[in-house]
Amino acid sequence: MQYPNALVAGSKIAVCAFSSGVDEAFHPRLSLALAHFKQLGFELVLDPNLKHNHQHVSANKEVRAQQLMQCLLDDSIDAIMPPWGGELAMELLPQLDFAQLQSAKPKWLIGFSDVSTLQVALSTRLNWASMHTANLMQLVPNQSDSTTAAFYNAITLEKGDSFTQTASSHFEADYADVINNPNAAYNLTQKTCWKTLNWPSEGVSGRLIGGCLDTLIFTLDSPYCDLQFFCQHYEKEGVILYIENAELSPTAWLRALLMLKYKGHFERINALFVGRHAASTAHKQIDFTLALTQAELDIPIIYDMDIGHQPPNLTLVNGALCEVSPELNLKQTLI
Repeated sequence: MQYPNALVAGSKIAVCAFSSGVDEAFHPRLSLALAHFKQLGFELVLDPNLKHNHQHVSANKEVRAQQLMQCLLDDSIDAIMPPWGGELAMELLPQLDFAQLQSAKPKWLIGFSDVSTLQVALSTRLNWASMHTANLMQLVPNQSDSTTAAFYNAITLEKGDSFTQTASSHFEADYADVINNPNAAYNLTQKTCWKTLNWPSEGVSGRLIGGCLDTLIFTLDSPYCDLQFFCQHYEKEGVILYIENAELSPTAWLRALLMLKYKGHFERINALFVGRHAASTAHKQIDFTLALTQAELDIPIIYDMDIGHQPPNLTLVNGALCEVSPELNLKQTLI
């Protein structure tokens, strides 16, 4: 696994809107986040289309792909942070020149949601580590909970270093109003409770890979999300797959799990991490927990984790070796 350089004061971060841009109503929030990272000592390179958004994207796919390729090939850039996710990062995948990127310096791609569409492509296709964590628009000065704060430590780590995380105390079920209060922190009102299925007394370990299942189900088994190849490449350590759900209904979620099962992917992994579900279960005859048990997966599972669209988010490094204790402490090592 190729790990990008640790970020230090003076490191250059490209803020690249390769999926959605930022609507005008959110510009004050964006300004706070950008100012925060400048105050931390980072040099920012801003996408010209960062503050544009039309039909779910900041620009057409050719423009977005060109801007992203420029960032990926610029070896003065140390990390790429989109403002947030979106809907159509998938459009860019065939536009990227992966052969040319083989000779580029690895860069951290940081964020979650539609960001994971490209993170998985970089990690499985180029063997670059990437960082599934809070998005830039969530990283404002007031956001100081310990789960989110772990991100600031993780970006300073060198290859060979380790860090440990545990469950948050509370999570956000109803989003804070960041339009009327741009500096708002998460609305952490609900008690966090990670749960397990088939959990072994000795814990588990494996290389991390994963992201938002809403988008990854459409790239799975393509050249941009070759989970089978990734599992074969890291067969010695094994793999832990993590997935989160933004909008899939319980029945759609069950179908997605069964698809993964029928394609043999659950036979290739050591464990499954499942994030909290942001989609509504109103007027549904099954819920997400029932759907998970109905899939009959005979592997260790932790679910309702701090992953995804009900913050806060763990910082999960795609490619890192993750050791999970019986008490559900996560230790990631950048090896």
